[in-house]
Amino acid sequence: MGEVESEDADAPQSEGELRSLVIDADQHGERLDRALVLCVPEFSRSYLQQLLAAGAARLNGHAVLKPAQRVKVGDRIELEMRPTQESQAFRAEVMALDVAYEDAHLLVVNKPAGLVVHPAPGNWSGTLLNGLLGRDAHAAQVPRAGIVHRLDKDTSGLMVVARTRSAMDALVEMIGKRTVHRQYMAIAWGHWSGPVDRTVDAAIGRDPRNRLRMAAVDLARQAGKLARTDIHLLQQAPAQCLVRCTLHTGRTHQIRVHMAHIGLPLVGDTLYGGAPALGLERQALHAQRLEFQHPVTGKLLAFSAPLPQDMQDALVAGGLQAP
Repeated sequence: MGEVESEDADAPQSEGELRSLVIDADQHGERLDRALVLCVPEFSRSYLQQLLAAGAARLNGHAVLKPAQRVKVGDRIELEMRPTQESQAFRAEVMALDVAYEDAHLLVVNKPAGLVVHPAPGNWSGTLLNGLLGRDAHAAQVPRAGIVHRLDKDTSGLMVVARTRSAMDALVEMIGKRTVHRQYMAIAWGHWSGPVDRTVDAAIGRDPRNRLRMAAVDLARQAGKLARTDIHLLQQAPAQCLVRCTLHTGRTHQIRVHMAHIGLPLVGDTLYGGAPALGLERQALHAQRLEFQHPVTGKLLAFSAPLPQDMQDALVAGGLQAP
């Protein structure tokens, strides 16, 4: 997916290391956060901005919180190099993981709903990444512990994880070339109309009315990326339908956005208009099938993960049957 390594893996781990800095002519007129990057280049701008927000910097003896404040030649800065939540996020944690396949190069994990994949604000621990680091000490030698694609927190199902840098690079390239095939099962609100197969070919970008959401957008008017999903109707009940979705691209919230776009929001997906029902409080979406060529051996690998119990129970409650 072209992700980058966390910028804060290099943050200091000890409390209270104090740096005394003097702004020279080269930094005169710079933003404070940019000047700090120039003064202590071994640490990232993101990490240094966190220190500013935490009140760990003093400018000419006075507390300073604004990263955009301009500095002058001769200004004196005292900076306390504290660990931040983000700098401590990449830590091993013991966690039970459902591993569907493993060899020296990669593993395939069946992620449960509710598990966050990667540390982020609000979830600096207890993520899949932390569990991967806790499971294998060598995972720390691979960027992001080998995570090459993500599932939303409340989406369950299969993910491939690299165990070596070479496997990671190959998997990222394969995902970019769309040779990693992913199929999902979903329960949606509404009544399907028309043929049982349809393709949604609608670009996806940030929803201008709600920055927390994505939306189907017109690229002539708004920034976005091409996105395509094939959808196949499996069963129809009075109020809900069971569908299989095949991704051809991997945009943020792609299936959720495309299903809402055609008037069939997922059960439990309140962000995109799908009310909770059938005992489900999370979006009814499960990554059921994953197929790709092994990045080292070239062997075709295919994996399937049964629907988790909450979705099985939801099917029964809705008058549907597991395929």
